[in-house]
Amino acid sequence: MIPLLIPAIDLKDGRCVRLKQGRMEDVTVFSDDPVAMALHWVEQGCRRLHLVDLDGAFAGVPRNRELINAITDAVGEIPVQVGGGIRDLETIGAYLEAGIAGAIIGTRAIEEPDFLRAAAAEFPGSVILGLDARDGLLATAGWDETSSKRAVDFAAEMADLDLAAIVYTDIERDGMLTGVNVEATAALAAATRIPVIASGGVTNEADIAALIDGFKGTASSLFGAITGRAIYSGTLDFRAGQALFDQAA
Repeated sequence: MIPLLIPAIDLKDGRCVRLKQGRMEDVTVFSDDPVAMALHWVEQGCRRLHLVDLDGAFAGVPRNRELINAITDAVGEIPVQVGGGIRDLETIGAYLEAGIAGAIIGTRAIEEPDFLRAAAAEFPGSVILGLDARDGLLATAGWDETSSKRAVDFAAEMADLDLAAIVYTDIERDGMLTGVNVEATAALAAATRIPVIASGGVTNEADIAALIDGFKGTASSLFGAITGRAIYSGTLDFRAGQALFDQAA
């Protein structure tokens, strides 16, 4: 598996934004046209897109479904994974029927592990577990609440499920351009057979190289890394980042 550099498009009020550490009050708007932004990353050579319905994450139900469907239609064969407000089987099914490649569930999966098991059984290979951690402890409800459960322990408990991937986000680093938490990401990957997507803190090519080194010589599978603020602010050239993954494969 060649790891993928995956551009993030976070949706709030119909615009493409980025938050810092998940704080809705600390928002930067990067585009008023998320569809055009998605097509831009396709032109840059992306092979997968990561969409987050921020309004949905806080509301507990999807709020940008029409816009997400428009992006999915526009990018054609490029797989799209979506998170934010997905908390029932009906929503997962609707997204997959609309062409979404992977539905990311976090809050309800953590609060009700049996729901995650049911989702994985109903939609094998199409559900992505979103594990967002603060100091290693899982956070839910748009990162507003922190549980007493360790992310690595939860990943190990769910290792037998037919999931497409696990997105592991270090909240303290998300949107901060402070570097990837390679150690925590690799530790989580070592606890499960499910491929892991690193998220939070990707800043430049050195972070991609650090991820490659962190997984080198292990049996753990790195699906890729999500990048947002770095490619929008220009500290990471998207093509160069993906080329590092390609060269290391």
